[in-house]
Amino acid sequence: MSNVKFEETFSIGGDLTINRLGYGAMRITGKGIWGPPADKDEAIRVLKRAVELGVNFIDTADSYGPYVSEELIAEALYPYPEGLVIGTKGGLLRTGPDEWPIDSSPEHLKEALEGSLKRLKLDQIDLYQLHRIDPKVPAEKSFEFLQQAQKEGKIKHIGLSEVGVDDIKKAQTYFDVVSVQNMYSVDNRKWEDVLDYCKEQNIAFIPWFPLSGGGSLDAVQKVADRHNATLHQVALSWLLHHADNILLIPGTSSVDHLEENMKTASVELTEQDMAELDNLSA
Repeated sequence: MSNVKFEETFSIGGDLTINRLGYGAMRITGKGIWGPPADKDEAIRVLKRAVELGVNFIDTADSYGPYVSEELIAEALYPYPEGLVIGTKGGLLRTGPDEWPIDSSPEHLKEALEGSLKRLKLDQIDLYQLHRIDPKVPAEKSFEFLQQAQKEGKIKHIGLSEVGVDDIKKAQTYFDVVSVQNMYSVDNRKWEDVLDYCKEQNIAFIPWFPLSGGGSLDAVQKVADRHNATLHQVALSWLLHHADNILLIPGTSSVDHLEENMKTASVELTEQDMAELDNLSA
């Protein structure tokens, strides 16, 4: 049975061409995504090794640490290699480990954006994503702030996170939405309608939490065994094969685990593999 091919690159906003296997910099912080990492030197090595292995898209947020992830990215990689796209996010506060209150007010977003620009040592952020729409703030207010920041040149492209199709359509009346970052995996397809809409609109879809677990793991393991691959590699590979606008951002604080994740691109799934995995859902 033949292998299923997939596109290796995607152009965010039509002009930022990146490798679809990127890196998520959430895990280079302390426990609960709070404070500095247990091993800062290893975190720096991870970031440098990711770029060596061909990663040219790094996803982060001001809330990771908070601030720690962005600071480490700049320390490890600035001045940035040509073509490296750093996407960051704003709209969450941090009150302690694993605590993420939402604040997408224009006042907070202004502070968050200015902080990210300073920490990342950038004049313009290539991709700035609204971490969450704030139920306490009219979405229009958050969108208007992002629209203005883009006009001022502080942001090149704008994305959203954890949104439905109607949210995207509303945002599109203010600016071009170039990316959507929602929870999604081979065994959790709650946002399939969003993925379909993003495909139609040529919007990058960036899944977080790419393997939910549960009873479907046996089926994923069966495919993994056939390819002498890990469970995680197969879950990531399915995403690469499933839709060409999906960008992967597996995160880790270990060079060994990073190198294992990067081998995902060489896992060549067959039509049979895809059929078995397509039948899974949480």
